[in-house]
Amino acid sequence: MRRMATRLAGACLIGIASMSAGGFAEAGSGLPPLPAMGPSLRKTVAFQTGEQPGTIIIRKNEKALYLVTSKGQALRYQISVGRDGFGWTGTVKVAAKTEWPEWRPPKEMRARRPELPAMVPAGPYNPLGARALYLARDGRDTLYRIHGTNDPKGVGFDGTSGCFRLTNTDVIDLFRRVAVGAKVVVE
Repeated sequence: MRRMATRLAGACLIGIASMSAGGFAEAGSGLPPLPAMGPSLRKTVAFQTGEQPGTIIIRKNEKALYLVTSKGQALRYQISVGRDGFGWTGTVKVAAKTEWPEWRPPKEMRARRPELPAMVPAGPYNPLGARALYLARDGRDTLYRIHGTNDPKGVGFDGTSGCFRLTNTDVIDLFRRVAVGAKVVVE
């Protein structure tokens, strides 16, 4: 599953930077400083739903991801969503989770942006940020992810290719709380 997930990883372009073989900037390497993790935009909120704790509900119009924590309560994370023509709705599951994922732009994205590399190695300069949750429908990878970003200003708007982007700080928190197999409802 991990091999399939990393092979197909990434349907979201945030920006690409060079990186050392080990994935981290080394003194004198000429690489930019390590990206900031970004602020936490997470809040505990009242939230009425019939969904079970552990379910993720994404409300695209609000640019918000809710993690149901108990009856009447959720954690609300600010997110970026798909830009015009790249939004989608439906119910999927978290099929896999990866820390510091590598990114392989899908062939459709590379057709639109031929300058994109075939793969960006795992590490802090990767466009998927610190963590990625891979979304599947009926056991098939959707190529969409819930992931972090190395640009904290890149959260809170319509700008992805269909993925859901959080600050690295928030995606690390969400990653700890969500199980593989969790239901994700995109509204």
